[in-house]
Amino acid sequence: MKTPCDIAVIGAGILGLAHAWTAAKRGLRVALFERSPRAIGASIRNFGMIWPIGQPEGSPRETALLSRARWLELRDTSGLWVNECGSIHLAYRPDELAVLEEFASQHRDSGDDLRMLSRDEVIARSPAANPEGLLGGLWSGTELCVNPRTIIGQMPEFLHERYGVELQFLTPITKVDGSTIIAADGRTWQADRTIVCSGSDFETLFPETFREAPLKLCKLQMLRTPTQPDDWRIGPHLAGGLTLRHYTSFRDCPSLPALCERIERETPELNRYGIHVMASQNDAGHVILGDSHEYDDDISPFDRPEIDDLILRELRRMIRLPDWSIAERWHGIYAKYSDGLVFEAEPQPGVNVVVAPGGAGMTLSFGLAEQQWMRWAGPNRMEI
Repeated sequence: MKTPCDIAVIGAGILGLAHAWTAAKRGLRVALFERSPRAIGASIRNFGMIWPIGQPEGSPRETALLSRARWLELRDTSGLWVNECGSIHLAYRPDELAVLEEFASQHRDSGDDLRMLSRDEVIARSPAANPEGLLGGLWSGTELCVNPRTIIGQMPEFLHERYGVELQFLTPITKVDGSTIIAADGRTWQADRTIVCSGSDFETLFPETFREAPLKLCKLQMLRTPTQPDDWRIGPHLAGGLTLRHYTSFRDCPSLPALCERIERETPELNRYGIHVMASQNDAGHVILGDSHEYDDDISPFDRPEIDDLILRELRRMIRLPDWSIAERWHGIYAKYSDGLVFEAEPQPGVNVVVAPGGAGMTLSFGLAEQQWMRWAGPNRMEI
């Protein structure tokens, strides 16, 4: 016998949770499927940064800001920890300061909470900023911090208790045939719409759809400290000059090419492993440090100690911590789509594949889900 639901969401990472929540808020009967006891992929292996400043103007930034609003809504309705911490990009070289000043000038009339900070203003906002050689920084007030493990672990229960979402964990879905969802143990469900948010798994469901798409895999390495002593807090998220070459929001700054050339000339090992460095701090006081970027054929199941060493080397130049000991090291693998914010396909009528928001899943997923439901059903309708 097939168990009926309006919406089946396959995958309980952040994209799946976002789509389940958006559907449930519309009053639809939602079933959420996850093959593991809890989602353990890229959605829990990141900084916990909601990072609108990294998204370029236009649709990407609009999506990020919509997502930000939904994160604050989630905080207010669920009690989950979402910290309005903001961010500072730190400048230690003249070319870094030039890029930040150009970016601030380009966005002067945007209405965003964005401005340059002097050296002393940076230090006043973050005790973690290394004052040695610090020239200034760029403050942005739009960034949020969450604890990915807590969010991904606790949000399903919130969806169940608040909206009656059916939770089917330890339930691998092996086939979707039109409106029928089939689990590995033979159980079946009937759904009017099925949304597949399968992360970096391109083999289990609709492999032919993924084979034809411009998708690639990215591996990152990250670390975290123990709880910092004496309730010490980092303040805002911290990033530096290396990050300016990673996010496309800075690509129109005239001084960026010279900065990239200087980094390649002085530290080619950072480009070899796609390293830029950032730091965030969660509600447990852990400082999350990273990260690197290796793609497709360069990905190995074995982590490279030299990558961790380079990340820590660059971070020690930029930030100060009371306790630099490393409590955990890990790697994550996420899917990246080269032709847009996220990969979407409809391999069958009523079946939507939504994967690969790149390294911006926490930043974009809630906004993407909201926009997709607007397209599917309109702003005030519950139809699917």
